[in-house]
Amino acid sequence: MELELSIDGVIESQDVAPNESLLTLLRREGHHSVKQGCETGECGACTVLIDGVPRVSCVMLAAQAGGCSITTVEKLGSTKKLHPLQEAFIEVGAASCGFCSSGMLLSAYALLQQNASPTEDEVRAALSGNLCRCSGYEKPVQAVLRAATVLRGEKTPFIDYAITSVAEENTSVTGHLTALVGANGKLRSAPSPNGTNRPSGPIQMSMSKHLGAQVVGRPLPLLNAPKMVTGRASFAADYEPRGTLYARVLTSPYAHAIIRTIDASVARALPGVHAVLTYKDVPRHPFATAEGLTSEPVVQDHYSLDYIVRYVGDRVAVVAADTPEIAEQALDLIQVEYDIQSGIFDPRQALESSTIRIHPESDSRHIYDASRNIAMRVRADYGDVEQGFAGADVIVEGEYLLPPTQPVSLEPHSVLTYFDEDDTLVVRTSTQVPHYIRRTLAQLLDLPLRRIRVEKPEIGGNLGARQEIVLEDLCALLTLATHRPVRLVSTRTEEFLSNRISPQHIVRLKTGVMNDGTIVANQLMILADTGAYATHPLVLQTTAASALSLYPCPNMRFVAEVLYSNHQPAAADAGLALTVESFALEVHIDEIARRLHLDAISLRQQNWIKTGATYRLLKELRGGREQGQRVESCGLPTCLQIVEEKLQWAARRGVSEGGRFRRGIGIALVLHGQSGQVAMTSGAIIKLSEDGSFDVFGAINDGGNGSTTQLAQLAAEALGVSLEEVVVHNRDTDIAPTEVGVSPATVLYSSGGAILKAAEQLRRQILTVAGRMLNVVPESLAIQKGLIVGTGEQQVTKVALSDVAAYALANEGRHLMATASWKGGQTPTTFAVQGAEVEVDTENGCIKILRIITAIDAGRVLNPLLIEAQVEGGVVQGLGLATSDELFYESQGRLLNTSLRDYHLYTAAEMPKLETYLVETTDPTGPLGAKSSAEIGVYGVAPAIVNAVAHAIGTSIYQLPLTPERILRAIHIQNSRRAV
Repeated sequence: MELELSIDGVIESQDVAPNESLLTLLRREGHHSVKQGCETGECGACTVLIDGVPRVSCVMLAAQAGGCSITTVEKLGSTKKLHPLQEAFIEVGAASCGFCSSGMLLSAYALLQQNASPTEDEVRAALSGNLCRCSGYEKPVQAVLRAATVLRGEKTPFIDYAITSVAEENTSVTGHLTALVGANGKLRSAPSPNGTNRPSGPIQMSMSKHLGAQVVGRPLPLLNAPKMVTGRASFAADYEPRGTLYARVLTSPYAHAIIRTIDASVARALPGVHAVLTYKDVPRHPFATAEGLTSEPVVQDHYSLDYIVRYVGDRVAVVAADTPEIAEQALDLIQVEYDIQSGIFDPRQALESSTIRIHPESDSRHIYDASRNIAMRVRADYGDVEQGFAGADVIVEGEYLLPPTQPVSLEPHSVLTYFDEDDTLVVRTSTQVPHYIRRTLAQLLDLPLRRIRVEKPEIGGNLGARQEIVLEDLCALLTLATHRPVRLVSTRTEEFLSNRISPQHIVRLKTGVMNDGTIVANQLMILADTGAYATHPLVLQTTAASALSLYPCPNMRFVAEVLYSNHQPAAADAGLALTVESFALEVHIDEIARRLHLDAISLRQQNWIKTGATYRLLKELRGGREQGQRVESCGLPTCLQIVEEKLQWAARRGVSEGGRFRRGIGIALVLHGQSGQVAMTSGAIIKLSEDGSFDVFGAINDGGNGSTTQLAQLAAEALGVSLEEVVVHNRDTDIAPTEVGVSPATVLYSSGGAILKAAEQLRRQILTVAGRMLNVVPESLAIQKGLIVGTGEQQVTKVALSDVAAYALANEGRHLMATASWKGGQTPTTFAVQGAEVEVDTENGCIKILRIITAIDAGRVLNPLLIEAQVEGGVVQGLGLATSDELFYESQGRLLNTSLRDYHLYTAAEMPKLETYLVETTDPTGPLGAKSSAEIGVYGVAPAIVNAVAHAIGTSIYQLPLTPERILRAIHIQNSRRAV
């Protein structure tokens, strides 16, 4: 049907199908700022303005927009002339991955058109239809209010960041937070809680370590922020070459079955179908979808297509056709006969079963015990645990349950594969591990590594779920079969049914403690459901040292068994094992304090890890080798003091409220680090360009968390130039150096170490050439603000970097460049304290989360704007884990909640008040003393909330999420005990 539309002020005549959505039409016409995230209207990524009113285009027919004026974010402003709303999003750091930014900006724009002076609640309501999974909602709300101020012609306020510098890492602290650092770098006094400024004691607010810094320590926006807010950022699904075929996957309707027969002949004969692949048509090579983060062997139990299906949604066949509709038709024509097997749907059942084997095949590798469905087992002992328990005054035991959850990255998994003009297989995919995908595909496809190139565009809402192969192998196999470009994109339902989840965990803790609160023995045991395939069990090896190291004692034991089941495979979700262990451990510590009638903070201070301590369990896990054992810096005392003061702990913790609505406060201490990791390797290449700028080629595992910008800051600081003079290249395996064993939380150390090393080499080269130009010794020169200047008493004419580059080319016949490799041993430990204030309705079990306070030991603060966004995004994820995230299955393993309608995510209107404080220490093992803040914000939220609820109702809850039913059950049990 013929349709006339006005899109961004241009009237166009379009030929549309009666059932075509407005989203499909807009993307077909090149408006890629309109994103496909859910297909059901919940995420808001596809929001456009229809006659000035925000509408989700995925559930609106194109025909309904006939005669209407459609506005996308491209109309709002361009990189040459940004709208004040776009500028505000950049200034406050509201655009992280950028996938949700376009829709959110349009919702905010519509609000400001109607209301020039909105309240914060009105802004949150306007943004409530736009989900964000990276930086949360504090930054966008702040940006909208800031833009409203600009549009009214008023003066915008400074953006303040609460940063406390610790002069020395002490084991105890008595001072108070006394200063803030504004966005302009100026120090400003901040009132203490009682309204007066107090002496700082050992906590000193000092910028002395930043006095010479030009770039590091400043709140600079993301390098790609202008692209994000103008809709120009390119994601995996935003490019489509001519002749692209569309792929669809036939999935298993059964949780466990053997394919007896499969007939694809009718499907292959369907006009428009170019390939149908089953397990009979592809090589049978076992592989691991995720790269191991240690030197230990990786479990290899995946096959591109197999004759055994192990969960509802497992791969059966894959089709490539001219259109998505033909591909869907072809799936219905594939005839499959299944021999249905019994399934395992609980980790405990996996151990008990003597007849069900999920992986009976002989060609899978490195499975710990396939006969008992144990994918992997980890054990580490220090001291004599049994003797420690025997000598304890009190033994406290508890079992803690965490359900399976979905990471819910807003961008669905998307892959495009094609052969370029050099007959190289190009794989364009939303991944953080392009080099690992390249290596694995070379083995699976029997292609030389040089004939595969992996492109890594922007990633929309990573959350740790982009660190493995998900669809890339199937898409590449289809391109090999057809020699045509092939696109394979998951729907939101497929994201729930077929792609990765965070697995169910059962954690058992047993602690021996003396009457004075001294912990003498600790044992932590985990049963983890890795699902049908052992996607990421080795993550437990890298976190085994962290499980109990927060509270070291003479006798410790860590045991983890990763068990197969007939659920979806487990993902490398943000934090994963540490989120689990932090919840169990911190709730358990509060339980110990209640049993001993001790203050929960005092108990933690008595037993926590200190600067100079060693990771005892890690040493045992590594066979007694001393690798990265020592804690070089610890800002826990300062972090705890901040949260304690903000919660008014001393005045409120000992008070129990009565009545229907009861308030409570709770805290949790957390750490993050992979000290002793031996496989982490990265590289960097830096060259000086003729205009005086620098090209940095780095293997940067950036999932939208700002790592690229922080690493560019490191390069700029080391080279003495502004951030604008550094151009980062990391989107292609042909130009980015290989990295091995790098995760989002360690990229700052791996790539940061390589970049700093290469920058130092190049800096010396530049000064040597400049010395010859000026006839002075290089040691008397320095690079400052892009110029070569003298550092001594001798006056030296300033020389531009562009002149040095030109001199080296013309007079010495060489480029100035440096290459460096970096192998990580020890990575710094990041510490944080998180506090929660809640209100519980004791009649219906509902909880209202009032405040979440986070104080993080960030090492040297490289960029407070980006760190705050990282932390606040983690808090949003933690809120979901605490109160709503949970997958539900029917008895035969079929997932019940398969859309965002059934799986609740926090919106801007539901957020509690968030407070973020950065505690600055200096760690000699981090780049320029910095620590990673990429994931730690999620760890302590759930246990802090659980502990706050326990304070309010008088009893703890050991299972997440905190649903009203579970809270009411706990209250009723508590009341029954009191009545006895």
